[in-house]
Amino acid sequence: MVETYLVTGGAGFIGSHFVKRLLKSRKNIKVINVDLLTYAGGIDNLEEIYSDPRHIFVKGDVRDAKLMNQLVERADYVIHFAAETHVDRSILFAGTFVLTDVFGTYVVLEAARRAGKIRKFLHISTDEVYGSIEKGRFDESSPLNPSSPYAASKAGADRLAYAFYKTYGLPVIIARPSNNFGPHQHPEKAIPLFITNAIDDLPIPLYGTGDNVRDWLYVEDDVDALLLLLEKGEPGQVYNIAASNEVKNIDLAKMILDYLGKPHSLISFVKDRPGHDYRYSMSWDKIKALGWSPKWKFEEALEKTVKWYLENEKWWRKRKESKEFREYYNKNYFGKEGLN
Repeated sequence: MVETYLVTGGAGFIGSHFVKRLLKSRKNIKVINVDLLTYAGGIDNLEEIYSDPRHIFVKGDVRDAKLMNQLVERADYVIHFAAETHVDRSILFAGTFVLTDVFGTYVVLEAARRAGKIRKFLHISTDEVYGSIEKGRFDESSPLNPSSPYAASKAGADRLAYAFYKTYGLPVIIARPSNNFGPHQHPEKAIPLFITNAIDDLPIPLYGTGDNVRDWLYVEDDVDALLLLLEKGEPGQVYNIAASNEVKNIDLAKMILDYLGKPHSLISFVKDRPGHDYRYSMSWDKIKALGWSPKWKFEEALEKTVKWYLENEKWWRKRKESKEFREYYNKNYFGKEGLN
């Protein structure tokens, strides 16, 4: 029997990697991929599966209840990536994040509830729902304390998804990945922004002193974890996905500059972001117990990512030269160069 997977946001960064891996790893399936193709997505992210008859692409908005009811009715599984995800933009345009991340999630959840036949609903949340932690690590039972409008909207969606499990019995599984990186990530995000700016000998913008810490997760490792959760994850449960690759932003910038043979003098310190979290860190023992652990060493994955941007200049330059990117980049942080 052919199983049908509905993936929302499947032309975005993580979503497109997931769709391609899903089609490679499973034969007797069909994937319905719905994406609005905003600035953050791109049909070119799916180029290698254009001709795969098992992949059906639908341009559409997760806030469109009629459309989502139609698509969910055809699905056995729902994997919900679709969201506005960039913290800096959420500071400028908080309402957009609430509408997409919270209301959009409600529409998809409600469609799944109405369908009454979804085997698993995998909701993609984020580590940022926990907020900042100076020492130690958050686990899945830690309280949520989001700092930015983005993180708050994701926390709302996260808890709404759980409420649909608790109230209606919808088989929801919640994944909270740490900061992803890898090929096809939009150049407004930290790592691709650093790489592409360095390639062009432009300033590498760092908030404050650059001492903020992030735990970096290579996108292919994240996809492996999400596929495992579809198989072994328990409805009603939350799973952190992390790799214990904690790196200060300033050290990250220096590593990228070193890979590219560029001087550290390109680093430019800019005014700190409002509500900027100092450090993210999560325990991932729970998903490790299911059999997952990251395969990629951070340094190797970062070098591979730098190489991809060097070899795919057309892909990222088209995005950086867009009117949307230029307007955002110039406006953000009072005209100074911004950072994810």
